[in-house]
Amino acid sequence: MKILYNVKLLLGILFIIFFSCDRKKTSSNGINIIETNLTGFVDPFIGTGGHGHTYPGATVPFGMVQVSPDNGISGWDWCSGYHYSDSKTIGFSHLHLSGTGIGDLTDIRVMPINKKVDLSLPIKTRDDIPYISKYSHTNENASPGYYSVFLNDFNIKTELTADLRTAFHRYTFDEGDDQSVILDLGYTVNWDKTIDSEITIEDKYTVSGFRHSTGWAKNQKVYYVLQFSKSINGYDLYKGNTKVEKLNTVRDTATSVQLFFNEVIKNQLEVKVGISSVSVENAKKNISEHQNNFEFDSVREQSKEAWEKTLSHITVDTKIDSLKTIFYTALYHSQVAPVTYSDTDGAFRKENDSIRYAKDYTAYSTLSLWDTFRAEHPLLIFTAPDKVSDMINSMLAYYEDKKILPVWTLYANETNTMTGYHSVSVIAEAYLKGIKGFDIEKAYQAMKETMMQNERGLEFYKKYGYIPYELLDESVTITLEYAYNDWCVAQIAKALNKTEDYQYFIKRSEAYTHLFDKETGFMRGKNEEGTEWHEPFDPKFSAHRVHADYTEGNAWQHSWFVPHDVEGLIQLFGDESAFATKLEQLFTEDSEITGDNVSADISGLIGQYAHGNEPSHHIAYMFNKANMPWKTQYWVHQILKTQYNTTPNGLSGNEDCGQMSAWYVFSSLGIYPMNPASGEYEIGSPLFEQSILKISDGVAFRIEAEHVSDTNIYIQSATLNGKEFNRSYITHQEIINGGTLHFVMGSSPNKNWGVKN
Repeated sequence: MKILYNVKLLLGILFIIFFSCDRKKTSSNGINIIETNLTGFVDPFIGTGGHGHTYPGATVPFGMVQVSPDNGISGWDWCSGYHYSDSKTIGFSHLHLSGTGIGDLTDIRVMPINKKVDLSLPIKTRDDIPYISKYSHTNENASPGYYSVFLNDFNIKTELTADLRTAFHRYTFDEGDDQSVILDLGYTVNWDKTIDSEITIEDKYTVSGFRHSTGWAKNQKVYYVLQFSKSINGYDLYKGNTKVEKLNTVRDTATSVQLFFNEVIKNQLEVKVGISSVSVENAKKNISEHQNNFEFDSVREQSKEAWEKTLSHITVDTKIDSLKTIFYTALYHSQVAPVTYSDTDGAFRKENDSIRYAKDYTAYSTLSLWDTFRAEHPLLIFTAPDKVSDMINSMLAYYEDKKILPVWTLYANETNTMTGYHSVSVIAEAYLKGIKGFDIEKAYQAMKETMMQNERGLEFYKKYGYIPYELLDESVTITLEYAYNDWCVAQIAKALNKTEDYQYFIKRSEAYTHLFDKETGFMRGKNEEGTEWHEPFDPKFSAHRVHADYTEGNAWQHSWFVPHDVEGLIQLFGDESAFATKLEQLFTEDSEITGDNVSADISGLIGQYAHGNEPSHHIAYMFNKANMPWKTQYWVHQILKTQYNTTPNGLSGNEDCGQMSAWYVFSSLGIYPMNPASGEYEIGSPLFEQSILKISDGVAFRIEAEHVSDTNIYIQSATLNGKEFNRSYITHQEIINGGTLHFVMGSSPNKNWGVKN
């Protein structure tokens, strides 16, 4: 058996070493193993329909620019600027949010056009915009690092690509057509509003300026430079609705310009766009490596190679191409955010307008922590471990000013959106899983100080041991999340031998016990005196963000958030059987949601389980703790099967900066970080015959699922490195040591596997 294991391990390592070889082979069971062109399985249109809120445009892993089309209308499903149901565009802007519920960004929008238009006309709806164009999805293409579309009204093919800090456009006009580009800094959609902007025609090839806006990010400053491959022959410059003459600079809340170009005999025009939060000069530095070269094809190829490299951290082996499409698109979406925020010289702007320099690290923004602490950040420990400490250092840079860790930062602005302080979880998990590169003593001080201050309900939490419902909306969710945050602080205190702190925070992490109502089996709002529950009570009732005890959900969905002490939660129910019965009822209850202000985030329903929103994501794995792992296997498989597909509607809810996709990546492999900071991964039901995680050069971890199929979803037996493996979790250390976890799958539950005697 040991010899067999060593052979398997060697084969796994050889598989990793030869990732760069351009070849295909067939395994002994006839399965195609594709070792390159993983980007060919990625479909960026997945999630652009329904409530996925993703964008199809071009970016690189964690890129500063996300150049993508904007449809030009406001609406929740247009939060990324684009929705697949639409067929009109007003241009291509350079900052976008991936899968959030927030309509912000879409900064620095440009649009190619083949005729002169009047930009002074009043705009009431997007159809009044004189440069709007129809397009067809049949003439639209997207792949990692590349997007193209044919603009029907102007007969222009638009192509977009990007590197880390620069966007590249290529426009192909009909021969003989006028060649023109519009830059509009005034027209806004959704929550975003321009408060100041500037356009300067620097010379025949260069336009620069800034756009200051407010919205979700209250103080957002974007500086830009546009460089063109042809000389500017003329321009019409507008200040508000007034065309200005004999000026090369305008500044106003709404500025725009139409640029006209020479050399119409050559039907292609290329544009480079650099941005910065600091200055025009820094925007120029961010594209300086390209100097005066226009390298669209080579940049596109480099972008593809960057994605190929990052996707190759995990390879999967299956006969079903649609599963590969879902998997690699999910892996792609899990690495578009957080985004690079510091410039090439390390400079970045903080919320208070001070300029900071990131020394020995890259600053990141777009930290959607309420979503991403659950599976996105745990996944990055495998797929981008070199960036994890930089993200933590970015959090600590925020703490230096605020003396509190961030909640949800966008362009360095704290939005204070969502509940809890889950930067605490990200820091704890990273340190306990061996990530270096940040000052743990400083980080611990930040964690402790954050959880000891008196903002966002913590003053009530400290006083009462929970948050009374009369004193703060969403009191139940906030209490449960603070309890988990406390547990994370306690783990770092323990690791640093801070015994008194450990005892304090571990005791506080039991706050969930105050809100459990044994009679109903739910976590409920409790009054200030601790004597009465919030009445009337309906576990299916939802009220979106006002006068509610739960955040974007109801009692069915939020009563299970005790990932740090599931055993303690089971005891509150009485025993494992009572707990598992209630847990299964979550999935089998009817899907009615009651109330007049139901949260739109409640989607992807299986019973009352709502996969379209993050609070549900760990729940199916809790059967493992109740000694019923076969139920985890069943329900995880049902979620994988029903909540993801290869269409634009392929996500059952907001992508939320990678979390929805990271859940799929982990769960399809057969493991999931139910409690991210615990160092353990719960085992579910693997989808693939074989998966390989590249841990480092020469070290790989292989997961095999013998006989797996759409019906063979239950684990019959397992071995780890050739030895019997009979538990429903695996540790982080076991994974990073490398080796092989081998499952034998079957169509009926084995109720003896993974069960504690």
